[in-house]
Amino acid sequence: MDQILPLLSDPTVWAALVTLIVMEVVLGIDNLIFISILSNKLPEHQRHKARRLGIMLALVLRLGLLATVAWIVQLTTPLFELFGHGISWRDIILIAGGLFLVWKATKEIHHNVDPDSEGEDGKPKVVAAFGAVIVQILLLDLVFSIDSIITAVGMTDHLFVMFTAVIIAVMAMMLAADPLANFIHKNPTIVMLALGFLLMIGMTLIADGFGYHVPKGYIYAAMAFSALVEILNMLSRRARAKAKIKAQ
Repeated sequence: MDQILPLLSDPTVWAALVTLIVMEVVLGIDNLIFISILSNKLPEHQRHKARRLGIMLALVLRLGLLATVAWIVQLTTPLFELFGHGISWRDIILIAGGLFLVWKATKEIHHNVDPDSEGEDGKPKVVAAFGAVIVQILLLDLVFSIDSIITAVGMTDHLFVMFTAVIIAVMAMMLAADPLANFIHKNPTIVMLALGFLLMIGMTLIADGFGYHVPKGYIYAAMAFSALVEILNMLSRRARAKAKIKAQ
């Protein structure tokens, strides 16, 4: 506590804290989309529990990784060279995570496109197991956690700031998880858009692992624009539906 109190009077510490919180929340959008799609494949009575448990375990994982931050930083040391780029453990984790995300998104797109994968109500059948969903959430969060922690280390040396930012960001994810998942579930076209986002994020992780860094601002700007277009389409469909009802 004696070491923390002086930090609270330092403006640079507050600036770093706010920046880290924003960064963690933005990175958490990717996780929330993935969690929403996975949890919606569970029976309805298990979805809320899966989201809460997945996010809480993710918090424990991130705090545990922060406690070993000295080891995490060493993951950027090149192990070998491939295509003129030094490949480190961080790169291997990003590439593996990206491949997993591309595979998972492609598989979910296939389930949504294939008519045989839908139930009688036109919605995707429940095909996931509770334990499998939690494991997949943790695997993907491990990838994003290592990347965000390495970025955080470059912004501040204070573990207290990192811990605080992670806890606040995960609590924000906790609040947004159910509304986002319910919104995706009620709007089938959003599911395909979200899966497209996951494909794009997976490809950028793979590119980053091979040394081709894509600024995240471009990625999130594209996601925001696509989401805006889809919202306009939704409003247009609702307006036509209301006009059709009035005409009847």
